[in-house]
Amino acid sequence: MSPPSFAHKLAISTAFPRLTVGMREAINIGFLAPLSGQVESWGLPGLNGCRIWADWLNRNGGLMLGGHRYPIEIIPFDCRYDGKRALAGAHHLVGEHDVKLLLMLGGDTLTLSRDYLNQRRILTSTLLPSDLSPDSPYLIAPSELHPVYNVTGVEWLARNRPELRRVALCTQEDALGLPSLASYRAAFAATGIEIVKQIRYRADNCDVAAVVQPMLDAGPDILCWCTSRTPMVHAMTEYAHAQGFTGQILSCTLDQYERLVARTSVGFMEQTVFQFPDFDDPLLREKAFFFNQPHAFFEEYNRRFPGSWSAVSWEYAAILDIWHGAVEKSNSTAPGSVLAAMKQLGHVTHAFGPARWWGQDMFGIDNALIGDWPVVEIRGGKAQIVDFGSIPDWLEQHGDLLKREMMALGQLWDQRVSSSAGLLPDSDQAVS
Repeated sequence: MSPPSFAHKLAISTAFPRLTVGMREAINIGFLAPLSGQVESWGLPGLNGCRIWADWLNRNGGLMLGGHRYPIEIIPFDCRYDGKRALAGAHHLVGEHDVKLLLMLGGDTLTLSRDYLNQRRILTSTLLPSDLSPDSPYLIAPSELHPVYNVTGVEWLARNRPELRRVALCTQEDALGLPSLASYRAAFAATGIEIVKQIRYRADNCDVAAVVQPMLDAGPDILCWCTSRTPMVHAMTEYAHAQGFTGQILSCTLDQYERLVARTSVGFMEQTVFQFPDFDDPLLREKAFFFNQPHAFFEEYNRRFPGSWSAVSWEYAAILDIWHGAVEKSNSTAPGSVLAAMKQLGHVTHAFGPARWWGQDMFGIDNALIGDWPVVEIRGGKAQIVDFGSIPDWLEQHGDLLKREMMALGQLWDQRVSSSAGLLPDSDQAVS
């Protein structure tokens, strides 16, 4: 049985006196992610969530280690989704602040920092399991299984709307977009949905019409944005609305979807499918959950950081919760001890229920947690969970298909390690 999370223990401990008096020097956690720029919505909201988590922990005594209580301090560094800035941030957080855990978005921000973090044996988390490799044994993905969970949205659509048979999809050419494209291609192939158009565009490309209009011209039932960045998702959705598209929209994330509802219409956004719920969703009340009080977290987040809830608002905090349990189990903050304790937990309770360690076949190392993941739909202008799809079940049936698509786009770990170019030729239409 998995040990209770910090938040579960917190619910019990609130009945007892707080133990903040006499806490020792803080244990530092590094937060190295985009806090500004085009990818801000996958960094800054996560920092906000970590601050709430740390405040909850510190108000109730801090972290117990060696019979003493220690407060947690979150030390941020804005990498702006730039690899060179991320490397400077890694040196700063490790060298000057002696961080015991480094929280990262990953992707292109990890590439230049990987060797340094490996050499220093820094326990580092990523939201992208496609970053994992056996050459990085201290890199873990215990919270988000991007982009593999995207298959659950496609599977749900195929099961519930079988009339949708043609899809046009697009993605930016970066370490977020290409693995996502591979996952969606595998998912559509598994369900027999025909891909009628694929477009890969430069991450800094702003010509929305050049991306979306060819997709519309192909006559799809579904427009799929893959894991495009939030500003691009908004711009493409508004363009499709302006052109009179009436079909299905599918996207990995849909941050600030309320703004899209206001800028288009409730009717246009109805039945849009994505993968990230609001935490006031009634179905989360029934889940074994890392906070065990997701509604309270959601309410406090929106009170303190109004209008900024995103796909990652809770994800980095979820990693902290798993790390905290492993630290107290191992009675150490040493990376090797903490990682061993995480693995010894066996079936860990992650954000949406029980999960297990996985990744050897795809990424060369079992450093990612997989379990169920929600499928979310807009209904009446509000996000609503409509299903929890099993990622392990899907992989058991279609894992080889996903591996082939990852290979076709050069996203398997051995391809990434051996190729400095990162991108392989592909027949997709490219927009420069």
